[in-house]
Amino acid sequence: MAKLRMGILGCGGMAGAHAGRFKANPDVEIVALCDVELARCEAFAKRHLDGIEPQPKLFTDPAKMYAASALDGVAIVTPHTLHYEQGVQALEAGVNVLMEKPMVTDSDQAHLLAAKVAETGKLLTIGYNTPCTPEFAYLRELIRADELGKLELISGWLTQNWRRGTMGTWRQDPALSGGGQMYDSGAHLFNSLVWLVEEQVDEVQAFVDNVGTPVDINGSVNVRFASGAFATTIVGGNCPSSGAGLMLAFDNGRVEVDGWGGSWIRIWRGGEQVKYPPIEGQAGNPNDNFVDAILGRAEPRTSVRNGINQSELMDAIYESARTGSVVKVKAR
Repeated sequence: MAKLRMGILGCGGMAGAHAGRFKANPDVEIVALCDVELARCEAFAKRHLDGIEPQPKLFTDPAKMYAASALDGVAIVTPHTLHYEQGVQALEAGVNVLMEKPMVTDSDQAHLLAAKVAETGKLLTIGYNTPCTPEFAYLRELIRADELGKLELISGWLTQNWRRGTMGTWRQDPALSGGGQMYDSGAHLFNSLVWLVEEQVDEVQAFVDNVGTPVDINGSVNVRFASGAFATTIVGGNCPSSGAGLMLAFDNGRVEVDGWGGSWIRIWRGGEQVKYPPIEGQAGNPNDNFVDAILGRAEPRTSVRNGINQSELMDAIYESARTGSVVKVKAR
């Protein structure tokens, strides 16, 4: 079987993880790299793809990359506000897309991108960690089956030394990032929340603190879902100790899970902890799932629908923080 021809658009730090995963996948050949500066492509290829033959072709124009490379898929690993236009461009070129999170930074763009996916018939997945873990797959099915009763409350938290680590980078430039810690690392936690609950967000109230920067560093968010379930989430970007978790309270049990990477889970049925939850399988990653979905070997673990749900939530979060009011999310 011929290998899938993959490209990487954006040769910054996170792109190295995508290169490593694609390089380790026997069904993939990395054939093209693209960035605004050729020197960045060259340095990236030397750092991450040295010794691979043939070496990927280097481009500074995505359109030329798509025209010349016959790509099966592309990982878009660029500043957040560029994702929409770059995603549309790739889909129109007939290329499947693995989009780094967040998918886009505007819910109107999210719906337009969904329409483009439907129009082209191409695949679009998002680079989230938790949906590719057996822990989250098990938990979502447990919620769907009402095995612990009605889901009533969710509490989430994430801390990271984000403020210091991103100082002076595009991540603290609102024109490129679309927001701060909540749109960057916090996107993992918010996606974990909406991926599990699978409901329309009804109302949102949020508070943010920029901690002396141009973007949000700390945030506190309250959410009411359509079913009446409540979620409260805090995202901290000025803490030297990193971690993330979610607690889900049902009327007949409780679950605690790693909200960042799905690496651990604890389950209570009634008042008793389940000692050995029947969870099978090994954790995967978004790149391998993208490849398997293109080849028809697996269902995509994320979709443009996940991007819409998170984008509508984020729009409401920032509107509430700006206006100081509770924001109603309109169903579309």
